[in-house]
Amino acid sequence: MSGRSVILAIDQGTTSSRAILFSAELEILDVQQKELRLHFPRKGWVEQHPEDIWNDTLEVCRRILQTLSIGVESVAAIGITNQRETTILWDRSTGEPVYNAIVWQDRRTAALCQQLRDAGYEPLVEAKTGLLFDPYFSAGKIAWILDNVEGARERAERGELAFGTVDCYLLWRLTGGRVHATDVTNASRTLLYNIIEQKWDEALLALFGIPTIILPEVRDNVAGFGLTDPMLFGREIPIGGMAGDQQAAMIGQGCFQSGMVKSTYGTGCFALMNIGPDFRLSRNRLLTTPAYRLDGAMTYALEGSIFIAGAAIQWLRDGLGFFPDAAVSEAMALSVPDSNEVYFVPAFTGLGAPYWRPDVRGAMMGLSRETTKAHIVRAALEAQGYQTRDLMAAMEADGGCEVAVVRIDGGLSTNQFMCQFLADMLDRPVEVPQVTEATALGAACLAGLFAGIFPGFDAVERHWRRARIYEPMMAQAEREQLYHGWKAAVGALLAYTANVN
Repeated sequence: MSGRSVILAIDQGTTSSRAILFSAELEILDVQQKELRLHFPRKGWVEQHPEDIWNDTLEVCRRILQTLSIGVESVAAIGITNQRETTILWDRSTGEPVYNAIVWQDRRTAALCQQLRDAGYEPLVEAKTGLLFDPYFSAGKIAWILDNVEGARERAERGELAFGTVDCYLLWRLTGGRVHATDVTNASRTLLYNIIEQKWDEALLALFGIPTIILPEVRDNVAGFGLTDPMLFGREIPIGGMAGDQQAAMIGQGCFQSGMVKSTYGTGCFALMNIGPDFRLSRNRLLTTPAYRLDGAMTYALEGSIFIAGAAIQWLRDGLGFFPDAAVSEAMALSVPDSNEVYFVPAFTGLGAPYWRPDVRGAMMGLSRETTKAHIVRAALEAQGYQTRDLMAAMEADGGCEVAVVRIDGGLSTNQFMCQFLADMLDRPVEVPQVTEATALGAACLAGLFAGIFPGFDAVERHWRRARIYEPMMAQAEREQLYHGWKAAVGALLAYTANVN
């Protein structure tokens, strides 16, 4: 390997910050990772320290570059992918955050979202952004900081503050404060960006009371985002690609044809279907979102968002102490023949698509004296199949076509029990790629396109390799009986929530 033929992908996620080096053939050369702490100051609130996000990212990047035997000069470009919707406001002159990062899982703006929905604004917002009112998105978080941090609104209106999602904040820090920009996929998750006209929308800014001056410039996913401060890594490195984590995973999974679907199982589960260049609204409470924009040409996707997937297994490990290592969950699930009629609805931070109920909380149903830890673990893994089937039914109805195969990635894609149950519940083949780090791979693809390592997505698609395929094996009657139980459990939880609120 000679010349600048290595790509550095920064994958800043909800629970960890990672740096991954890829070769020009998109093979992983090295991975460095550091866990990121979440803070829960009140019920429903989820925060992170922005300085932790930056320092952890800087640390893993420096560690990985120090181990690079061919030197930092070999890095052609950096690609950034990130947890979406997480909101940071900082001082333009000092870089000091005015408040903690409010994480995408945070529910504190539920009342504001309901108020705007009750006032009849949701059709307007959906028509412009493809999104629905939910605390998930950034606009309410920005408004909360402006209204609840002393002096923040006045400073913002004077142009002293900058807003950004995590990609934007990292870019600003990496470039030494020289660049305040984001990409179209992250901008689209704010409830402030018109994805048809492809610009910040004045009516939406007015609706949330957010001054335009704090917003970043919006660029294509492949673009010259700037050069790193030479003091950070010993030389200036171009930053050539950025995308939100789910869109990056879609790119990493090679889903470039209309109708192709990927589903990522990380902290949450997010399924995206490529729907091509024409914007269209979901009729089944999915989201319409940019998949990517290259040379000004937009490709759209339908997205189904599940807020809790791998986080349920993490909770069983850390919150309840069921096992010391999440990998043990597979063996525990397989140690029993079924879940003993236990259903686990992991709505710790509300129900996402297609329900969009931020007020709902998690529940286990069907518990009996025979219930063991193994039954609960199995039910938590089975929930991923049920939740994904909810999404696929809506996605196929909106897309007007039957999904032939689902490509999956993320931490839970290494759990063979979960993968087989997913194939059984969807009654579709499920493919796992050789490179399961699809999110980082997508960021590397974008940076490689910028650096000229790849001429286009066709070259990227040729590098995609399947590691394993799971074919459905469950009898139809059993599939429908199990799914009927899931729908009954969700229905009971919705009824309970309505009665106690």
